Amino acid sequence: MTMIQTPPVQTTAATTTLIDIFAKELEQEAVTTRKMLERIPDDKFSWQPHPKSMTIKRLATHIAELPTWIGMTLTTNELDFSNNPYAPVDVNTTAELLEYFEKSLEDGRKHIAMGRDEQLSDPWTLRDGDTIYDTSPKLAVLRMSFNQIVHHRAQLGVYLRLLNIPIPGSYGPSADEMDF
Repeated sequence: MTMIQTPPVQTTAATTTLIDIFAKELEQEAVTTRKMLERIPDDKFSWQPHPKSMTIKRLATHIAELPTWIGMTLTTNELDFSNNPYAPVDVNTTAELLEYFEKSLEDGRKHIAMGRDEQLSDPWTLRDGDTIYDTSPKLAVLRMSFNQIVHHRAQLGVYLRLLNIPIPGSYGPSADEMDF
C-alpha cells in the first residue's frame, strides 16, 4: 500500500487581542448605526411612540453617545451619578446628530486603540453615591456598552417602522432593503 504524504500546512500565528476584537466590532456596528441615525427626519425629533417611551431625539442622542462609554470604561473605575448628573448633548437636526455620533465614534476609536487586555479584568462600578448598582470587570462593561448600541438601535428601528420610514439592513437584508 502506497502512502500519500501531504506537505505540512504552514500556519502563521496571528495574535488577536480582545481589544482588537472590540475595535473591529466598533467599526462594524458604526456602519449600521450611522445608516439608522441618518434616517431620522428633522421634524420627528420630538416624536415618541408612547408616553413612557423616549422621544426619537433622546433615543438617538443616547445611541450617538454610546461609543464614548468605551473611554469611560477604560479610563475610569466607576461612574457615580451623584457626582456626574446625566446631561445629554442637545442636538436638533439629523446633521447635528450625525456630527455628534462621528465625534463620539472618534473618541471610542481613540480609547480602544490605547486599551490593553490586561485592564479588562479590573473592576468597574456603577453607583449613585453610596448605592452601588453594579460592579463588573471592565470586559463585561465594554460588552454591555456594545450591547447597548445594538439594543437601542433596534428600538430606533421600531420607531422608524412606526413612522413608515424604511429600515436599512444590518446583519442581513431588511424588509425595506434587500441589499445591505
